[in-house]
Amino acid sequence: MATVFCIGETVLDIIFNDGQPVSATPGGSALNSAVSLGRAGLKVEFVSEYGKDQPGKIIDDFLKQNNVGTHFIRRYDDGKTALALAFLDKKRNASYSFHTLYPRIRMKDPLPTVKKGDVILFGSIYSISPGIRGKIVSWVKKARAKGTLIIYDPNFRKSHIHTLETTRSWIIENISIADIVRGSDEDFFTVFGLQKPDDVRITLSSFGCENVIITRNSKSVIAWFNDKKTSVNIPVVKPLASTIGAGDSFNAGIIYALVGLGLTEAGSDHLTPENIRAMIGSGISFAADVCKSLENYISTGFSKTLRS
Repeated sequence: MATVFCIGETVLDIIFNDGQPVSATPGGSALNSAVSLGRAGLKVEFVSEYGKDQPGKIIDDFLKQNNVGTHFIRRYDDGKTALALAFLDKKRNASYSFHTLYPRIRMKDPLPTVKKGDVILFGSIYSISPGIRGKIVSWVKKARAKGTLIIYDPNFRKSHIHTLETTRSWIIENISIADIVRGSDEDFFTVFGLQKPDDVRITLSSFGCENVIITRNSKSVIAWFNDKKTSVNIPVVKPLASTIGAGDSFNAGIIYALVGLGLTEAGSDHLTPENIRAMIGSGISFAADVCKSLENYISTGFSKTLRS
């Protein structure tokens, strides 16, 4: 079986509704995807770092309980596990405030060895953070040369827009080394000022990535593979509790489909129109399930339907 490596930041998400904290759950874009994949029964390793403090213990125990490998996680004692305060609006979308106290030297440990047919999911602020970015990019480039499937999600929050002058070129490099880029329409507007999906596709193609998936909130998913456009409408989700983790579990859903179809080794160039629709449909179903609760990952009930 292919191993999926999800590399990214770890936070403890504290969710507020109407000004009151309503839940505290392990979070971070890659962590959310990893937990959804672990619950879905795939072999997944999470690559990250967090403290030896109480929030770190909560996260560590949670990952192990959800079948997520922790062999490549560094636990540090010279910093604190990051916290993310998420404030839900009336449409159940979140704005964020991040609180971090990282060690002076990060990512001391070697990154895992990967092979052809494995999958790497990377992105978000972790992939454009000074001090660790060079190590991540070097690892991803070597993995792609081996035939590992690379999926990149910019997941660029508005709270980080003050860094954009420096980080935009790094985001472009990340796009250039990915086999598939999956981003929200908000990502591409925030980073590049692009609103039309066709303009996004042309721009990303100029950076070297031909396979693009754009999620457009509750409206639709538009994708290009092998120069062919696919559009799928998104059904109404009821009850709608939160959109936190929806994009991350969409990523998990497309990876789940790729592994299930045996396409991680063949590469994205071999996807048929039927494969593409199945992959997008899987992503939508994963994301829809996440939106029905305050958790950031697919429910255990949904995961059981995948195995039945």
